[in-house]
Amino acid sequence: MKVKRALLSVSDKTGLVEFASFLVSKGVELISTGGSAKTIRASGLPVKDVSEYTGSREILDGRVKSLHPKIHGGILNVRGNEKHIQDMASADIHDIDMVVVNLYMFQETVAKGSCFETCIENIDIGGPSMLRSSSKNHKYVVVATNPSQYPDIVREMKDSGCTSITLRRRLAAEGFALSAAYDTAISSWINKELNKEQTPTGISAATTTRVYKREVSLKYGCNPHQSPAGLYSIDGNNLPFSIINGTPGYINLLDAVNAWQLVNELGLATGLPAATSFKHVSPAGAAVGLELSDTEKEVFGCGDIQLTPSATAYIRARNADPMSSFGDFSALSETVDEATALVLKREVSDGIIAKGYTDKALEILKAKKGGKFIILQANQSFVAPKDEFREVCGMTLCQKRCDAMITPQLLSGIRTKRPLTDEAKIDLTVANITLKYTQSNSVGYAKNGQMLGVGAGQQSRVDCVKLAARKVEVWSMRFHPKVRGLPFKDEIKRQARVNARVHYIEGDITDAERPQYLANFTQEPEPLSEADRSGWKASLSGVSLASDAFFPFRDSIDHASKYGVEYIAQAGGSVQDAAIIAAADEYNMAMAFTGIRLFHH
Repeated sequence: MKVKRALLSVSDKTGLVEFASFLVSKGVELISTGGSAKTIRASGLPVKDVSEYTGSREILDGRVKSLHPKIHGGILNVRGNEKHIQDMASADIHDIDMVVVNLYMFQETVAKGSCFETCIENIDIGGPSMLRSSSKNHKYVVVATNPSQYPDIVREMKDSGCTSITLRRRLAAEGFALSAAYDTAISSWINKELNKEQTPTGISAATTTRVYKREVSLKYGCNPHQSPAGLYSIDGNNLPFSIINGTPGYINLLDAVNAWQLVNELGLATGLPAATSFKHVSPAGAAVGLELSDTEKEVFGCGDIQLTPSATAYIRARNADPMSSFGDFSALSETVDEATALVLKREVSDGIIAKGYTDKALEILKAKKGGKFIILQANQSFVAPKDEFREVCGMTLCQKRCDAMITPQLLSGIRTKRPLTDEAKIDLTVANITLKYTQSNSVGYAKNGQMLGVGAGQQSRVDCVKLAARKVEVWSMRFHPKVRGLPFKDEIKRQARVNARVHYIEGDITDAERPQYLANFTQEPEPLSEADRSGWKASLSGVSLASDAFFPFRDSIDHASKYGVEYIAQAGGSVQDAAIIAAADEYNMAMAFTGIRLFHH
């Protein structure tokens, strides 16, 4: 379709004069409103005011200016339709072949904290009406809603002054999307305001509209056959992070946003650098940056890196369960420094999200994995929405976001004879915040500011306790002299040594895998005896245990007693609370009730 007449009415004047100049050069008659007409006229270009074209002046302080049959008839008529031609001739209406429009900045007005009346006044009526009319009649009319679209129109009109149906359809789709997003913003805002009036806490609106905007196309979803997939922003809001390097996948992003929430909250709660190592949307480990002993440095393989508190936090987090952390997504509450980057450099890891990065740290990390290491920077100004929505199997669930803050003060409800120590309060804070972002049911053991074992996603709570306890036993046995003295060949790589140590500790090597296992060593190591295991386990002490909900039976307490547990935090609220407290007292454990359940799915 050849463009002969265009209506321009924009709040964003970017590129307006240049675009209008091009249209004039192609013989297009310009019609415009208010500030747009003033800008075009000031550049020396010919332009007709809408009021001159319609023969009707603007009224009601500009509320009514483009809502006129000459405007919408010119946009909506079907070219070549005899009835339409007759109607237009009788009303002196002319074709409008192009509409360039963007809308009053309603969202920006709300963001400024403007009063209700001011926000209402900034709801555009004429703009969306023209936008919808031109998008509907895209068979004959081209619509532009953003200066970024001008080059595509110029490119098509450059030779013949015409636009293609392909371009008009695409721009119409973008026009309807903008209209939907605009109405969604208004609906969401006004429902929120109404909720404030009805109750201080707010209630969910009966009808909720949301607009998703694709920001990044993903290779696939959870599995390769789940394609297409993408990352979308909600209602025009910013994402909680920016991508600095690499190409994140679907599961990477799930890990990243949960990991960042964990470390950010843990850092705020303790005042210490916090780190976590995530796999499949649950933490393999988490920790704060408490100083490492010389023995811990040896067992954790720190090498000769000059450690900072941030680097120490990640080393502790990774070494809760280093076998599970293979290929992890990591997170740090602080700016990643050179020492932390050097620690990450030697580990098998998919990516990291952090508060920021020093130049040297970025240089080191960008070179990792052949330049494919994923680096995300958390958006410090991002505020998570109060309500969370989840689409599952054709339905949508909504809940208030879990915004309960976990701090050491939450542990004041001591129910046992023994009190908590200050060190235990830090460990239990680490454990509780870790469980807040772990798939339920979940429990976690902690000591020295780090998780020792996380039991996640089990239907039975005592199975969580047993699963995490097995990890605690492996963690503890790594400090045994026989494990520290394993005769590895020099060429055996870091992760292979981690795996071999776990095999050695667990001792369940089959005849078929034994040759490959023994290939790690210069000589076959002496096996751990039952006396080695039982004696070393008996030496465990000062361990803390947290649960994301109440313990329904004392069996969890009984099992935990075998792994040095002296301090417990749980939600409480079970009919068996008295029996659980009595069991803790029998083992001289300290137990606090937090009063907060932390299920996470």
